[in-house]
Amino acid sequence: MGDRVVIVTGANGGLGSFVTQRFLATGATVVGASRSISQKDFPLPNFVALPVDFTKAPEVSGAVGSIVGRYGRLDVLVHVLGGFAGGTSVAETNDTTWEQMRDLNLTSAFYVLRAAIPHLRKSGAGRIVAIGSLAAVEPHTGLGAYVTFKAALVSLVRTVALENWDAGLTANVILPGTMDTPANRKAMPGADFSKWLKPAEVADLVLWLADERAAHITGTAVPIDGANA
Repeated sequence: MGDRVVIVTGANGGLGSFVTQRFLATGATVVGASRSISQKDFPLPNFVALPVDFTKAPEVSGAVGSIVGRYGRLDVLVHVLGGFAGGTSVAETNDTTWEQMRDLNLTSAFYVLRAAIPHLRKSGAGRIVAIGSLAAVEPHTGLGAYVTFKAALVSLVRTVALENWDAGLTANVILPGTMDTPANRKAMPGADFSKWLKPAEVADLVLWLADERAAHITGTAVPIDGANA
């Protein structure tokens, strides 16, 4: 992928770090975007840090524009960014939690897709890979806001796939189970971590879906889980 330009949102997070490293290893130019990120996070010549608040449309549009302005192209969008909140029923969910889950899990995806798609279409072999959640297809009590917007993300990505297949642009969403990240270990210290999905395995799947060999796969929601599957 030495000639490819890739943007990874949430690039320095628990999963995003693995995804970013996978693409950097291929020789691709990787723009790692997150609300707080620096060049020191991935000190390699083919990495570029780009601080962006993906819940703000003007920032997202400007960020994508700056990438294309610098490199003249955009080939791959990996949207890892998201957020989790739960523990209350729908009747008990407050406006702050609802809006936070909406903005992090759906609105951010809409903003970056809207900005990136015109440039990805010009690539001729553009790739969109979004990270959703297994919860999107299996509702859980106490996770109403999170599940609602993760489910909506699946529909959004599949719609994008239908709208852009004519340009050779594929769009898929990966649905991971619980991942073995520092944040999840902290949130669930009593869990059996050995049964959790390894972020490296998800990153491998992301890279494969972005490869030219996956040109025939689009509009799919791909479940992937750990040892408890």
